[in-house]
Amino acid sequence: MHFHIITLFPGAFDSYLGESILKRAIEDKKIRVSFYNPRDFADNEYKRIDRPPYAGGPGMVIQAEPVIKAIAKAKSKAKSKNTKIIFLSPSGKQFTNEYAAKTAKKFSDVIIVSGRYEGIDARVKKVFKMEDISIGPFVLTGGELPAMLMIDVMARQVEGVLGNFDSREESRVASPDVYTRPEIFAYKGKKYRVPKVLLGGNHAKIEEWKSKRQGKK
Repeated sequence: MHFHIITLFPGAFDSYLGESILKRAIEDKKIRVSFYNPRDFADNEYKRIDRPPYAGGPGMVIQAEPVIKAIAKAKSKAKSKNTKIIFLSPSGKQFTNEYAAKTAKKFSDVIIVSGRYEGIDARVKKVFKMEDISIGPFVLTGGELPAMLMIDVMARQVEGVLGNFDSREESRVASPDVYTRPEIFAYKGKKYRVPKVLLGGNHAKIEEWKSKRQGKK
């Protein structure tokens, strides 16, 4: 799966993609992540891509043309013409595990458009077919964190990214509470124990316990 990220700050992704499971997935060529900076497509010597909004208002708006050129470049690098384009927006459709799974199954290439400042000139959405998506009912400084979140969630749906594909919590009965050794430990005079049901080896009872705990998420 190939993620194409449209962003003014590609360096913001370095630390997250350079660690743990995503780093290994990139090294193993299970996923690819490419970046396209609209500034590289600016038509002025200062690489400026923001201007004041029409009708007034605070902040600056990212111009449409550099973003359009960046998206076009990403589309030219995609393996399939059937490419998903996601436009990150606080007012968009809620991003979920189900959405991630469907997208990962249907598309080999996903373009994620990350905005900054007061946003991106809306005419970009008239040039390309894309879907407004939000990661939650809040507003962030930019789209880089949501893009990282989406890469993480969708990459988990790609077989081979996780050591065991069935280890995905969303695909099995998983308790929000987990335990490991030691069975008992003491802290400030109080003993803390692993629930007895997890020690007995009765898988039916363990699954029942997990189901009940799952309902308390």
